Amino acid sequence: MVDGVIKVVDNYARRLTKYCGVVVFCPETRGYSKEDDEKLPYKVVRCHSLPIIGYDYDLPAPVLDPVFEAQILSSGIDLVHIHSPFSVGLAGVLYAKLHKLPAVATLHSQYKQDFEKPLRTKMGLNVVMGGIMRVFNACDECWAVNAGIKDLYEADYGLTAPCKVRLNATDHRPVEDPVEAARIVNETYGVPADATVFLFVGRINFIKNIDFTLRALARAKELGLKNFRMLFAGRGQDEDKLSALVQELGLQDEVIMCGLTDRPMLERLYSRAKLFLFPSLYDANSLVQIEAACQGTPTLFLEGARTAATVTPGVNGYISAPGEDNYARAILDILADSDAYARISAAARRDLYLNWDDVVREVYADYCALCGEEPAPQRVDRLGLVYRELQERVSQALPALEGIVKDVDAIHELEEYLDSGLWLKDFEADERGDLPADIHRDALTEDAVPDLLDDIHDLRTLMNRFIHATAKRRK
Repeated sequence: MVDGVIKVVDNYARRLTKYCGVVVFCPETRGYSKEDDEKLPYKVVRCHSLPIIGYDYDLPAPVLDPVFEAQILSSGIDLVHIHSPFSVGLAGVLYAKLHKLPAVATLHSQYKQDFEKPLRTKMGLNVVMGGIMRVFNACDECWAVNAGIKDLYEADYGLTAPCKVRLNATDHRPVEDPVEAARIVNETYGVPADATVFLFVGRINFIKNIDFTLRALARAKELGLKNFRMLFAGRGQDEDKLSALVQELGLQDEVIMCGLTDRPMLERLYSRAKLFLFPSLYDANSLVQIEAACQGTPTLFLEGARTAATVTPGVNGYISAPGEDNYARAILDILADSDAYARISAAARRDLYLNWDDVVREVYADYCALCGEEPAPQRVDRLGLVYRELQERVSQALPALEGIVKDVDAIHELEEYLDSGLWLKDFEADERGDLPADIHRDALTEDAVPDLLDDIHDLRTLMNRFIHATAKRRK
């Protein structure tokens, strides 16, 4: 199974292995293999699951899998991070509470939307949402994928656990040669070189409003949109329904189903596209909009979409008013203003493209803070500066101390000079003008010798304290 949440978990886990041991607890799914799991750079522990008829997902059943439960108990983990509040996530939070470990949850989804339709009753929805929020509120910290989702959970869902925004990212990189990327896409999918390309990437599921996209494009075609292609990259349960709608709307010549693609081709698709069409009101913060921004391809959202919370309309992306007609007209308006498009395209890459390496570095720092530890990169950096400063001070102090040690006889001579009364006799002679003008008379400056001897005494005291302190610490 591949979706946004799973890609987040995989990207977290891959990069966290640079800093610590990682175990991903997840369900068995249709098509998985132990051989594929063993190729991953992190450990995977799976529980039994049951298929759900009519859905892409399976139902995890960890309570029916004693081996899975035993592996959690013997894992020795220091922190639990859940990405779902259901059976596997609940098992993680219970383990954390039992062992007094920190628990973190990422808020990926708008769960009320998931359950409103199948449950149908307000009472049933309240029961399910109450169970979900008990899991999240039991966590030490929750991370919302954008400010809109944070507001939703706190204002509408009843989140009381501490919550902050932790943005998602991508492992995509900008294509090196956009012209060559466009040529490959055109050749692979039969796209005319001069065609305007629109793109959708993700699960082919009408819950993401992709039927809305088709109807809006059909309306835009009626309004004068010509020579365009709409590419759908992905698989899902509504592929047949989507194909039927394409036929119904007469868009057979414009719509291309790309299926699943590898990452290099996906990057080329984003680069080739003029706009990423994403009118989903379901998604919380989709990775695909970040992947599109990586290639400088702005997204057209629909007003009210939580996933558009990171976008400033007219600056680094577009937001259409509700309705297919408005969405169609927004497409035409965007294509009509090439100067604004160029500016917004550049800003999308500048403002919205985040790399997982940078995000996970911050994630690990947060983990360490929750565990009461200093992250290794910060620790090494801090102690590196400590070493540099101390080394510089010692390198300056050593020659001076060596010189003072060599001058012990000189110190004694100054002490005797002061105590014997000779200093006072010479001072009075100098005051009368009996001494030559061209001699070094620094030692006769009033209080000069006493002050110097006091400083030497203080230095001796400091050195004794230094010797005592360092000897104690070394023990």
